[in-house]
Amino acid sequence: MPANSAFRRSLAVIAALPLLTLAACGYGSKSEDKPAAQKVAAGAKKVDGLDSVKIGYFGNLTHGTALVGVNKGYFQKALGATEAKYQIFNAGPSEIEALNSGAIDIGWIGPSPAINGYTKSDGKNLRIIGGSASGGVKLVVNPKKIKSLKDVKGKKIATPQLGNTQDVAFLNWIAEQGWKVDAESGKGDVSVVRTDNKITPDAYKSGSIDGAWVPEPTASKLVAEGAKVLLDEADLWPDKKFVITNIIVRQAFLKEHPKAVEAVLKASVDANKWINANPDAAKAAANAQLKADSGKALPTNVLDPAWKSIQFTDDPLAATLNTEAEHAVKAGLLKNPKLDGIYDLTLLNKVLAAEGASTVDDAGLGVK
Repeated sequence: MPANSAFRRSLAVIAALPLLTLAACGYGSKSEDKPAAQKVAAGAKKVDGLDSVKIGYFGNLTHGTALVGVNKGYFQKALGATEAKYQIFNAGPSEIEALNSGAIDIGWIGPSPAINGYTKSDGKNLRIIGGSASGGVKLVVNPKKIKSLKDVKGKKIATPQLGNTQDVAFLNWIAEQGWKVDAESGKGDVSVVRTDNKITPDAYKSGSIDGAWVPEPTASKLVAEGAKVLLDEADLWPDKKFVITNIIVRQAFLKEHPKAVEAVLKASVDANKWINANPDAAKAAANAQLKADSGKALPTNVLDPAWKSIQFTDDPLAATLNTEAEHAVKAGLLKNPKLDGIYDLTLLNKVLAAEGASTVDDAGLGVK
């Protein structure tokens, strides 16, 4: 999918949409420190002379690379005597704020907050340095009220947050049906109900929504309550691939500590390789880390279908990020974003080449 020239114009994010509205598929806006047990090999040395590297991620299955990387010790192994410190976030805006303030150095995050964080800072604060996951987003509905795609018209469908990744995708899908919805209010031919993922299952059970366009594991939680999958978003994309999670870094940290960034990327590539070679063990490891972080694991009837729908990949799928930004522009949630330079895949491609793997492309949006 070629890069779209529409994203090369000067940027201006709509003032009515603060950073909060372009959140990732999270659960609120809090962050939470969770130190993990560190296993440092005897004789290990610090990377770049650093005492620690601060890594952020969400407690979501779409951040499975990070969950497995923590649980199986990939990050600590790659960083040697430099301590891997972890911070868990519930929404994109708080993670972007933490990155901008230096509270974290590297983070796993969704495409919308990455786009928003980049454009809000005039391209000065972050870079996307790698991919992590694709897919894991579904339109699930009450089968008694909605039996076909055309039945969505006139119904109440939840998305996680105004302007978040799934909200943008649903607004774009609505427009493609020829239906009209005001993006700000969510009112129109479909009622778009912005609902925090953590309460969406209760909203569904109470009947206040008829369905939801949501990420995993929320989609599978609704299915466990009797909902049916009406559409898998992957089916709308070429090769059924679209970015759901990327890896970002503070530009200053990338410039000052490239060896540490490379070490984290090596750990991520190793984690994804293990995930794809050992899907059942990886699923169990991710769930174990969710339990360690939140105190609660996912039940099997939610975990199994949710994990199956996510593809873990080192490729950031840059062309699809470009398309997602175009969808936000069409919906009126972004105005003329300039994404040139949002990617720096140099270190990732160095790691992939050393592994004998194929390098990845930045769709013309890389650092020149």
